Amino acid sequence: MEEAIRPDYRKLYMDMLDWKYPEKKEVCAEFLKKRKLEALDVITLNTMIFGDRKSNQKHKSYDQNSILEILAYQKQNPCTNKELSLLFKISRNTITKWKKIYSQKAGV
Repeated sequence: MEEAIRPDYRKLYMDMLDWKYPEKKEVCAEFLKKRKLEALDVITLNTMIFGDRKSNQKHKSYDQNSILEILAYQKQNPCTNKELSLLFKISRNTITKWKKIYSQKAGV
């Protein structure tokens, strides 16, 4: 199966840090060293640069690796779907749906 074409988030964030936020470049350097940024990396970088803004969460998307990482986090740190949804700012229904779809892959 072909991989979907995705924006080059690494280049976008590097340019943004160069032009508008050079003081935050050092803080974000660890993430920008990665060759490919996952969905959770993009969300973390966004929070590091812009702070914790309350924004529209409707158009967030997660790749399979990020979903499995979130489900693994819940397994390692026993928490309810509600606690996990508050932590990652995801709907409880979305977490439940992911558990049904990825239950064999995540070992949940």
